[in-house]
Amino acid sequence: MPSAFAILVGLQLVGEVLRQTLHLPLPGPLIGMVLLTVLLVARGSAGAAAQRAVPPPLLKAANALIANMGLLFVPAGVGIIAELGVLQQEWLPILAGLLVSTVLGLAVTGLVMHHVSRVAGAGRRALPEAAAE
Repeated sequence: MPSAFAILVGLQLVGEVLRQTLHLPLPGPLIGMVLLTVLLVARGSAGAAAQRAVPPPLLKAANALIANMGLLFVPAGVGIIAELGVLQQEWLPILAGLLVSTVLGLAVTGLVMHHVSRVAGAGRRALPEAAAE
């Protein structure tokens, strides 16, 4: 399991280095997650079915992190309480930002899902036609 944590932290570090070097507007940990996804997909497409599974140490580390996810929110909760004065003074812009970002997030997710469903549906309809020829 320590090797899996080292992989996760290493990919986060690589993501942070890429962000700094290439001046990307994305957080380093997000870039690291994308790299991990690419590595796992590449690993799965390159090998047999037994190799497509997530490596057991990585799966064990991920399950341990998920099991203790509540603890990971403690610093955020403490930060909110520490900045309670700011929240009391600036509640209206904060609330407006939360509402607008939620609505935009839902709208973008819905549009992406709509377009992906149409593309996937078109691909499924074209598949039987190609097989008939």
